This record gives sequence, C-alpha cells and structure tokens, in this order.
Amino acid sequence: MSSLFFHKTPLLLQAVFPQFSWKKSSRKKVIHLTFDDGPVPEATPMVLDCLREFDAHATFFCVGENIARYAGIFQQILQEGHRVGNHTYHHLNGWSTSTKVYLNNVKKCQELINPHLKAGIKPLMRPPYGRIKRKQWRPLISEYKIVMWDVLSGDYSEKIDASTCLNNTIKYTNSGSIVLFHDSAKTVHKLKEILPKFLTHFSQQGYSFQGL
Repeated sequence: MSSLFFHKTPLLLQAVFPQFSWKKSSRKKVIHLTFDDGPVPEATPMVLDCLREFDAHATFFCVGENIARYAGIFQQILQEGHRVGNHTYHHLNGWSTSTKVYLNNVKKCQELINPHLKAGIKPLMRPPYGRIKRKQWRPLISEYKIVMWDVLSGDYSEKIDASTCLNNTIKYTNSGSIVLFHDSAKTVHKLKEILPKFLTHFSQQGYSFQGL
C-alpha cells in the first residue's frame, strides 16, 4: 500500500469498476470485516481472540505462502467460522507483474484454499494493494468474486498514529461497509489498539460483524 490513500474509497472509482465488490447493500446494521496478508503468528491469533470476544466474524484474505507456512493458524481461522479468500501466493502487485505469472500465482494460492470451500460457494479473491490489470482480472472474474473495500483503515501507514487511524475508520464506516485491516507483523502494534475499540464502538451502536 502507498502511504497516500483514501480512507473512504471514492464513489467514482467504485462506479468505474462495477465488476468488483466494494460494499454490500444492507438495511441492517452489519459491517463486513476483512483482514489481509495473514495468517501469521504475530497478529492472526490476536485478531481471532478479539473477534471471538465480540462474537464477530470476518473474512481473511490469505497469502498462499503464509497458509503453507502456518497451516495451524489457517485451520483455526476456519474452525472459528470465518471465511477465507485468495490474496495471491506471494502477495504480488499486479501492476508490476506479468499476466501469466499473476494468474499462476492466484491459482497456486487457490489450490490451498479449495479443499476448505463449501460446495457451490464462489471463491473470493482480493488483489494485493488493490492493484490488478484488466488483462489479469478479466480471466478471473468468472471464477472469483473479486472483493475490494469501501473503508481502508490505513493500519499499515507510518504516517498516521493509532488514534487517527481509529477515528477515521469509525468516521467512514456504515451499514454494509467492507472494512480493510491487516493481520500482519507490521500492523499488529497498531491493530491491538484499534480493533477492540472499533468493535466496541459499533457493538454499542447495535451493529453485528459478518464475513462476506
């Protein structure tokens, strides 16, 4: 991710790429939590503990090499009722990767996820950094539901502190929002502070937290 970002994805960008899922329409008070870049021992177990405390469910977009390396944590995500999605095998930036390499990398990650998918459920995929070329997503769109986000926490950014990150994420989140956090070693110090307060705030407002 760049250090410069939109906490709230502009509606124009969402309109230009209607093939992707940016937000879910909902009349109920529901927030869709998503976590990218795990599973890793430094962050994912902490996130799972926090979600369990609030009876919250989420979607984890997993990097394939982390699934292979930390299979036990990946199994814990599934056992606790969360959804998992494809975040490529090597966390590739689509803009700087050839189409053939990118598609093969997505496939390699999906081979680890497929045994755990329920029948009839379309696989989820999120391009790392949100960067994917037309030649890459066009072959994928029929097979995968490509999920972006409408609220980016910015938990990875060194430009903002935890308090600012939390306040902006709360400010832009509303019913149906797909909110992006990261369960990574780089973000865990900030996420430990942000996530419980975020969940507390919206729980007190009567919201529930669901996977996609």
